[in-house]
Amino acid sequence: MKLTKTLTAMAVALAATTGGAHALDELTVGYFLEWPTPNQYAQANKMYSEALGIPVNWVSFDAGTAMSAAMASGDVHISFSQGVTPFLVATAAGQDLQVVDVAVSYSDNDNCVVRSELEIDASNVAELKGKKVAVPLGTAAHSGFLAQMKHFGIAEADLTIVDMAPSDSAAAFSQPDTDLAMACGWGGSLRTMKEYGNVLMSGAEKEAVVGKVFDVTSIPTSFGEENPELLAKFLSVTAKMNAMYAADRAPMMEAISKEAGMDLEGTTAVLDVFAFPTIDEQLSDAWLGGFVGEYLTSSAKTLEEGGKIQALDDYNALINTSYLEAASKM
Repeated sequence: MKLTKTLTAMAVALAATTGGAHALDELTVGYFLEWPTPNQYAQANKMYSEALGIPVNWVSFDAGTAMSAAMASGDVHISFSQGVTPFLVATAAGQDLQVVDVAVSYSDNDNCVVRSELEIDASNVAELKGKKVAVPLGTAAHSGFLAQMKHFGIAEADLTIVDMAPSDSAAAFSQPDTDLAMACGWGGSLRTMKEYGNVLMSGAEKEAVVGKVFDVTSIPTSFGEENPELLAKFLSVTAKMNAMYAADRAPMMEAISKEAGMDLEGTTAVLDVFAFPTIDEQLSDAWLGGFVGEYLTSSAKTLEEGGKIQALDDYNALINTSYLEAASKM
């Protein structure tokens, strides 16, 4: 791992003096609508394009699994705020990806909601057995769902699980004649679900069971190796937006709302439960310096025990901090 980081750092330095051997004409970044983040201020104001010197295209996705597929096909170079679970599923399937950044940390913005009329809460979760649940499979919400059900002693076989994107399940959940007893999701979709139901566990309670809930910035390994300076600049702009947001978010909110496809009230509600680690925090043991590797290993083991994937031997090898280290010097 240290050798990999050293070689990549050398590539960053070489690219800074040569302009890079594999210069791109444009960059394509995957992101989520209804998932407001400070970097969307830069997205709205073309600040990434200005800093990178090439056009930056932003393509929205419904789930991190679709991001993985787009990276596999070469249609997307960077996936911003990809969930841990789709990253693990993709790498277990043989996709050569790396984590280069922690995009956002959250617990209260990813959860499962039970229809109000069922009157099911943490005290009588067993009444969910035999009912239909909408879960976006292969996502962080899926992992959170599995952890909660395990905590409450409910097996997957006890439920009828349907694979639905959060936006679709939220729409179905809002219908009075829906057959969904519970739906899982995030962002604006989760807020819609909560209008018609209740969570089984609060964010803090869920974090005690699941651990930290966070998304990463992921890339195909080859993209980073071929475009190290470009990637470092991208991460630098993101970090500067996070710092600007931490200092005073008010001037940024309108642009963030517009790019997120949300109204200001909804954007504010989501951002209130988001945290954006600084570069120094990300490079510490609390994140990429230790915790994230342990979390990837633990999460992969859980997915393997559930028959979802075959875990890899070394997840620390999928974390590359050299680009973030280079970004910290820009």
